[in-house]
Amino acid sequence: MTDDYALEGIELADDSYTVEQGLIRTKFRALDENGEVVLRGKQKMLKLKEQFPFVDENGEDVFEVNAGGILDVAGDYTLTDAVTDEPVVVLDNDYSIMQDTWKIRDADTEAKLAEINSRGALTTLARNVVPFGELIPHKYEITDADGDHVGSIEGQLSLRDRYEVTIDDASDVPTEPVVAAAMVIDAIQGN
Repeated sequence: MTDDYALEGIELADDSYTVEQGLIRTKFRALDENGEVVLRGKQKMLKLKEQFPFVDENGEDVFEVNAGGILDVAGDYTLTDAVTDEPVVVLDNDYSIMQDTWKIRDADTEAKLAEINSRGALTTLARNVVPFGELIPHKYEITDADGDHVGSIEGQLSLRDRYEVTIDDASDVPTEPVVAAAMVIDAIQGN
């Protein structure tokens, strides 16, 4: 199944990636298990609809994530392959002050492929309402379409966001959209 969601310009075959926020809040990079940059993304500023172009380690366009609505905190974000210009998946955000939920859906059929949920309602609430709550490390669980655990996103306490995206079982989920979702979640929700 995951081959159906492969991106032409990149293959993410590791089980874990470190995602780091740049000095400028809207820039991100993903490093593989060897510490090599495999993906970089940034939020385009001054756009009515949020855009996140992603490039590989050589600066070649890989994919882009675009918001479905104008300045939309809770909504749909389409991940489009830069090589084929075809939509691959949709990142669907069901934002709540108590629970952050993201669904990764097929771009054509809208079938759910995976889900990313924040762990701990009190932690999520504190991150959203307490002054400097964004400094509290975030934790998400990644599940497949049936709700079975496939991985996690674990934040670390720091001024610049840094977190580990771990895929324990990638047989049922597309890795590239999960790593992209980790970066987009951080940018959109100010995590």
